[in-house]
Amino acid sequence: MGRRMAPLTLDTLPDLPKASRRCVWWELDEAAGRRAAEAGYPDFEKEAWVSTVLLQWGPCGRLVYVDEQAVGFVVYAPPEYVPRQADAFPTSPASADAVLLTTGWIEPAFRGQGLARMLVQGAAKDLTRRGVKAVECFGGGPAAVGGDGDDRDAHQHGDPCVLPAHLLESVGFTVVRPHHRHPRLRLDLKTAISWREDVEQALERLLGSVRVPVLTGVAPAPS
Repeated sequence: MGRRMAPLTLDTLPDLPKASRRCVWWELDEAAGRRAAEAGYPDFEKEAWVSTVLLQWGPCGRLVYVDEQAVGFVVYAPPEYVPRQADAFPTSPASADAVLLTTGWIEPAFRGQGLARMLVQGAAKDLTRRGVKAVECFGGGPAAVGGDGDDRDAHQHGDPCVLPAHLLESVGFTVVRPHHRHPRLRLDLKTAISWREDVEQALERLLGSVRVPVLTGVAPAPS
Protein backbone atom coordinates (compact mmCIF):
# COMPACT_ATOMS: atom_id res chain seq x y z
CA MET A 1 0.00 0.00 0.00
CA GLY A 2 1.25 3.46 -0.88
CA ARG A 3 1.12 5.92 2.02
CA ARG A 4 1.63 9.64 2.01
CA MET A 5 0.71 12.72 3.97
CA ALA A 6 -0.42 16.14 2.78
CA PRO A 7 -1.19 19.45 4.45
CA LEU A 8 -4.78 20.58 4.83
CA THR A 9 -5.27 23.21 2.12
CA LEU A 10 -8.07 24.26 -0.21
CA ASP A 11 -6.89 21.53 -2.60
CA THR A 12 -7.12 18.76 0.01
CA LEU A 13 -10.17 20.03 1.92
CA PRO A 14 -12.58 18.10 -0.39
CA ASP A 15 -10.85 14.89 0.73
CA LEU A 16 -12.16 15.24 4.29
CA PRO A 17 -15.28 13.21 5.15
CA LYS A 18 -18.42 15.12 4.20
CA ALA A 19 -19.54 15.50 7.81
CA SER A 20 -16.17 17.01 8.71
CA ARG A 21 -16.25 19.42 5.77
CA ARG A 22 -19.60 20.69 7.02
CA CYS A 23 -18.67 20.86 10.70
CA VAL A 24 -17.70 24.41 11.71
CA TRP A 25 -18.28 24.15 15.45
CA TRP A 26 -14.73 25.22 16.24
CA GLU A 27 -14.28 27.60 13.34
CA LEU A 28 -17.24 29.95 14.02
CA ASP A 29 -18.53 31.72 17.09
CA GLU A 30 -21.95 30.70 18.38
CA ALA A 31 -23.95 33.34 16.48
CA ALA A 32 -22.17 32.69 13.19
CA GLY A 33 -22.56 28.95 13.72
CA ARG A 34 -26.32 29.34 14.09
CA ARG A 35 -26.52 31.44 10.93
CA ALA A 36 -24.51 28.89 8.95
CA ALA A 37 -26.72 26.07 10.20
CA GLU A 38 -29.93 27.92 9.36
CA ALA A 39 -28.68 28.99 5.92
CA GLY A 40 -27.37 25.52 5.10
CA TYR A 41 -23.88 26.58 3.97
CA PRO A 42 -21.44 25.36 6.64
CA ASP A 43 -19.18 23.84 3.98
CA PHE A 44 -18.70 27.30 2.47
CA GLU A 45 -17.79 28.67 5.90
CA LYS A 46 -15.31 25.82 6.40
CA GLU A 47 -13.63 26.63 3.10
CA ALA A 48 -13.47 30.33 4.00
CA TRP A 49 -11.90 29.50 7.36
CA VAL A 50 -9.24 27.23 5.83
CA SER A 51 -8.47 29.93 3.25
CA THR A 52 -8.05 32.60 5.92
CA VAL A 53 -5.78 30.48 8.10
CA LEU A 54 -3.72 29.44 5.07
CA LEU A 55 -3.13 33.04 4.03
CA GLN A 56 -2.35 34.36 7.48
CA TRP A 57 -0.66 31.42 9.22
CA GLY A 58 -0.25 28.41 6.92
CA PRO A 59 -1.70 24.88 6.60
CA CYS A 60 -4.03 24.07 9.50
CA GLY A 61 -3.96 20.30 9.49
CA ARG A 62 -2.64 17.11 7.93
CA LEU A 63 -4.24 14.28 5.99
CA VAL A 64 -2.94 10.74 5.53
CA TYR A 65 -3.61 8.82 2.31
CA VAL A 66 -3.45 5.13 1.52
CA ASP A 67 -3.38 4.34 -2.20
CA GLU A 68 -4.53 7.92 -2.83
CA GLN A 69 -7.57 7.56 -0.55
CA ALA A 70 -7.75 9.96 2.38
CA VAL A 71 -8.21 7.80 5.48
CA GLY A 72 -7.39 10.15 8.36
CA PHE A 73 -6.78 13.74 9.35
CA VAL A 74 -6.04 16.16 12.17
CA VAL A 75 -7.00 19.85 12.32
CA TYR A 76 -5.15 22.49 14.33
CA ALA A 77 -4.67 26.26 14.42
CA PRO A 78 -3.49 29.04 16.73
CA PRO A 79 -6.17 29.97 19.31
CA GLU A 80 -6.90 33.32 17.66
CA TYR A 81 -8.30 31.46 14.65
CA VAL A 82 -10.59 29.26 16.76
CA PRO A 83 -13.39 31.51 18.08
CA ARG A 84 -15.18 28.86 20.12
CA GLN A 85 -12.18 28.13 22.33
CA ALA A 86 -12.27 31.63 23.79
CA ASP A 87 -15.31 31.06 26.03
CA ALA A 88 -17.07 27.81 25.13
CA PHE A 89 -15.49 25.81 27.94
CA PRO A 90 -15.04 26.37 31.67
CA THR A 91 -11.29 25.98 31.06
CA SER A 92 -11.12 28.49 28.20
CA PRO A 93 -9.16 30.10 26.71
CA ALA A 94 -6.24 28.11 25.32
CA SER A 95 -2.72 29.40 26.00
CA ALA A 96 -1.54 31.99 23.51
CA ASP A 97 1.82 30.24 23.01
CA ALA A 98 0.27 26.92 21.90
CA VAL A 99 -1.51 25.67 18.80
CA LEU A 100 -4.95 24.19 19.44
CA LEU A 101 -5.70 20.66 18.27
CA THR A 102 -9.43 20.71 17.52
CA THR A 103 -10.22 17.31 16.06
CA GLY A 104 -8.90 14.24 14.25
CA TRP A 105 -10.01 10.93 12.78
CA ILE A 106 -8.78 7.63 11.35
CA GLU A 107 -11.19 5.58 9.24
CA PRO A 108 -12.08 2.35 11.12
CA ALA A 109 -10.96 0.06 8.30
CA PHE A 110 -7.45 1.55 8.40
CA ARG A 111 -6.79 1.47 12.12
CA GLY A 112 -4.06 -0.75 13.52
CA GLN A 113 -1.70 0.05 10.64
CA GLY A 114 0.47 2.70 12.25
CA LEU A 115 -1.33 5.55 10.51
CA ALA A 116 -2.32 7.43 13.67
CA ARG A 117 1.29 7.77 14.82
CA MET A 118 2.39 8.66 11.31
CA LEU A 119 -0.27 11.37 11.11
CA VAL A 120 0.24 12.94 14.53
CA GLN A 121 4.03 12.81 14.36
CA GLY A 122 3.86 14.40 10.93
CA ALA A 123 1.75 17.19 12.38
CA ALA A 124 4.19 17.59 15.30
CA LYS A 125 7.17 17.88 12.95
CA ASP A 126 5.30 20.40 10.77
CA LEU A 127 4.49 22.56 13.79
CA THR A 128 8.00 22.28 15.22
CA ARG A 129 9.47 23.53 11.94
CA ARG A 130 7.15 26.52 12.25
CA GLY A 131 8.43 27.37 15.72
CA VAL A 132 5.54 25.90 17.74
CA LYS A 133 6.57 24.26 21.01
CA ALA A 134 3.29 22.88 22.35
CA VAL A 135 -0.22 21.81 21.43
CA GLU A 136 -3.28 22.20 23.63
CA CYS A 137 -6.63 20.47 23.45
CA PHE A 138 -9.96 20.66 25.30
CA GLY A 139 -10.83 17.17 26.43
CA GLY A 140 -13.95 15.40 27.59
CA GLY A 141 -13.49 14.67 31.29
CA PRO A 142 -15.03 11.89 33.43
CA ALA A 143 -18.34 13.77 33.72
CA ALA A 144 -18.69 13.83 29.94
CA VAL A 145 -20.13 10.75 28.25
CA GLY A 146 -17.18 8.84 26.86
CA GLY A 147 -14.77 10.67 29.11
CA ASP A 148 -14.64 8.00 31.79
CA GLY A 149 -12.77 5.35 29.86
CA ASP A 150 -15.71 3.87 27.96
CA ASP A 151 -14.60 4.56 24.39
CA ARG A 152 -17.67 2.87 22.95
CA ASP A 153 -19.71 5.96 23.74
CA ALA A 154 -17.08 8.63 23.23
CA HIS A 155 -18.43 9.62 19.84
CA GLN A 156 -22.13 9.16 20.55
CA HIS A 157 -22.83 12.05 22.87
CA GLY A 158 -24.07 15.62 22.59
CA ASP A 159 -20.80 17.42 23.27
CA PRO A 160 -18.97 19.12 20.40
CA CYS A 161 -16.07 17.35 18.71
CA VAL A 162 -13.85 17.00 21.73
CA LEU A 163 -11.38 14.18 22.28
CA PRO A 164 -11.65 12.14 25.52
CA ALA A 165 -9.24 13.46 28.15
CA HIS A 166 -8.15 10.01 29.31
CA LEU A 167 -7.02 9.14 25.78
CA LEU A 168 -5.17 12.43 25.41
CA GLU A 169 -3.33 11.69 28.66
CA SER A 170 -2.47 8.19 27.44
CA VAL A 171 -0.38 9.66 24.60
CA GLY A 172 1.45 12.24 26.69
CA PHE A 173 -0.90 15.20 27.17
CA THR A 174 -0.94 16.62 30.70
CA VAL A 175 -3.78 18.54 32.33
CA VAL A 176 -2.96 22.24 32.71
CA ARG A 177 -6.46 23.39 33.70
CA PRO A 178 -8.50 20.73 35.52
CA HIS A 179 -12.25 20.38 35.19
CA HIS A 180 -14.60 17.47 35.77
CA ARG A 181 -16.16 17.79 32.30
CA HIS A 182 -13.82 19.68 29.97
CA PRO A 183 -10.21 19.86 31.19
CA ARG A 184 -7.61 21.64 29.10
CA LEU A 185 -4.52 19.57 28.26
CA ARG A 186 -1.11 20.32 26.80
CA LEU A 187 1.55 18.34 24.92
CA ASP A 188 5.19 19.23 24.42
CA LEU A 189 5.85 18.61 20.73
CA LYS A 190 9.23 17.04 21.51
CA THR A 191 7.26 14.26 23.21
CA ALA A 192 5.16 13.62 20.10
CA ILE A 193 8.15 13.46 17.78
CA SER A 194 9.80 10.80 19.95
CA TRP A 195 6.73 8.52 20.17
CA ARG A 196 7.44 4.86 19.51
CA GLU A 197 5.26 1.94 18.53
CA ASP A 198 4.07 1.39 22.10
CA VAL A 199 1.77 4.42 21.89
CA GLU A 200 0.23 3.39 18.58
CA GLN A 201 -2.78 1.66 20.14
CA ALA A 202 -3.52 4.68 22.30
CA LEU A 203 -3.30 6.99 19.29
CA GLU A 204 -5.64 4.77 17.30
CA ARG A 205 -8.17 4.95 20.12
CA LEU A 206 -7.76 8.72 20.36
CA LEU A 207 -8.35 9.40 16.66
CA GLY A 208 -11.23 6.94 16.58
CA SER A 209 -13.11 8.55 19.44
CA VAL A 210 -14.21 11.96 18.17
CA ARG A 211 -17.75 12.52 17.01
CA VAL A 212 -18.59 15.06 14.30
CA PRO A 213 -21.78 16.66 15.60
CA VAL A 214 -24.84 17.84 13.76
CA LEU A 215 -24.17 21.56 13.45
CA THR A 216 -26.24 23.43 16.01
CA GLY A 217 -24.08 26.40 16.90
CA VAL A 218 -24.77 25.71 20.58
CA ALA A 219 -21.90 25.71 23.06
CA PRO A 220 -21.69 22.99 25.73
CA ALA A 221 -23.17 23.82 29.10
CA PRO A 222 -20.43 24.78 31.59
CA SER A 223 -21.65 22.34 34.21
